[in-house]
Amino acid sequence: MEFFNTLMLSRIQFGFTVSFHIIFPAISIALASFLMYLEGMWLWKKDTVYRDLYLFWSRIFAVNFAMGVVSGLVMAYEFGTNWSQFSSFAGPVTGPLLTYEVLTAFFLEAGFLGVQLLGWGKVGPKTHYFATVMVAVGTLISATWILASNSWMQTPAGVEIVNGHVVPVDWLKVIFNPSFPYRLAHMVLAAYLCTALFVCAASAWHLLRGNKARTIKVSFSVSLWALLILMPLQLLVGDAHGLNTLEHQPTKLAAIEAHWENKPGESVPLVLFALPDNEQETNHYAVELPHVGSLILTHSFDGQIPALKDVPKADRPNVAVVFWSFRVMVGLGMLILLLALAGLAMRRKQRLYQSRAFQKFALLMGPSGLIALLAGWITTEVGRQPWVVYGLLRTKDAVTQHSVEGVAIVLLLIILLYCAIFGTGIFYLLRLIAKGPQPQDDASEHDADYVRFGSAIDTLEESK
Repeated sequence: MEFFNTLMLSRIQFGFTVSFHIIFPAISIALASFLMYLEGMWLWKKDTVYRDLYLFWSRIFAVNFAMGVVSGLVMAYEFGTNWSQFSSFAGPVTGPLLTYEVLTAFFLEAGFLGVQLLGWGKVGPKTHYFATVMVAVGTLISATWILASNSWMQTPAGVEIVNGHVVPVDWLKVIFNPSFPYRLAHMVLAAYLCTALFVCAASAWHLLRGNKARTIKVSFSVSLWALLILMPLQLLVGDAHGLNTLEHQPTKLAAIEAHWENKPGESVPLVLFALPDNEQETNHYAVELPHVGSLILTHSFDGQIPALKDVPKADRPNVAVVFWSFRVMVGLGMLILLLALAGLAMRRKQRLYQSRAFQKFALLMGPSGLIALLAGWITTEVGRQPWVVYGLLRTKDAVTQHSVEGVAIVLLLIILLYCAIFGTGIFYLLRLIAKGPQPQDDASEHDADYVRFGSAIDTLEESK
């Protein structure tokens, strides 16, 4: 079979667009919560450092949010142009779920985003903060619906097959399918980690350039505290998610571990390094830790998991891709944990803002969250293959039959346009970050108007 056929080109196209797109919502989800924290601290403490940080990061959020919306539109069209058979089969489930996302999350975000970005000094403090909170809530609701749809494709539930189409019979089971809680928690924590690393790296860059302003120190400190809290939580959620995958998608987990066969009485080793061979069904140059795989996966010393040879070759994913993408994710996760612990050590030694070596480490780790996020999605999506709806619809049966040339031309155009448009947007974001938070020269007058107008609104509301 030719590699560059319609199916493979369509998969590459969707993989490229979703990989580009997911970066922006991941940052928006956590950055919206970060803005909620900053404005809350400003209203509570009246410390101008939080106001200056809020105004700075709100600009970053606005540009990032816009790029997320634009990049997501292309994906919506691809469901019809490249995956029409999937849309026909699963549309009764995915269509309503994505509609709920628009009606609840997108409208909520769009309704309050203008107040958040343009209302500072024009509406009352409580009204403005309420808008900030609503935007943050909206991003989390959006993630909930998107993850419900994607999780249903991983572990479908609550449907029947009627005349070649899925028909929902229990929406609660559709939404709260077996993998949904774990995948939602894992994704939201990943988004928060990505943004904490993003903020940490931006702050480290300014510290290395000699900018020791309080705004920089506060953002650096807050981001490191966030990493210290979030990374251990992510490890716990990841373990629970792995056990859920073992129960509902054992072939994916076998591919993650490159576990080809079970031998009577033998435990499962943890494969640290290997070159999995899909054709020969073996691992070359394997470096293993005996029994550790069983301890992690079954929480017992000699437990076994389903092996790849237990299922036909046609029902297995590409083991090498899944094996290595998972290890990239976990390896970067360990480095993130190391960064958080090193930050705690620097804080105790009172060298957090003096150690250039640590600040360089923080700067280098800036993209690690996004890389780990993409590696995790590759593990999830490639590991599901050859199914687009696990156990119900194969990927080869979901694609639209276009000509190879047509799909190749569109793929090339998308790559060129994405690199030009979003490359420019990312460059602009980096320039904004390079400027850093700026003290507000008109702060006293600006904040006085902000508080006076808010007091008037609050008085009017109380009179009602």
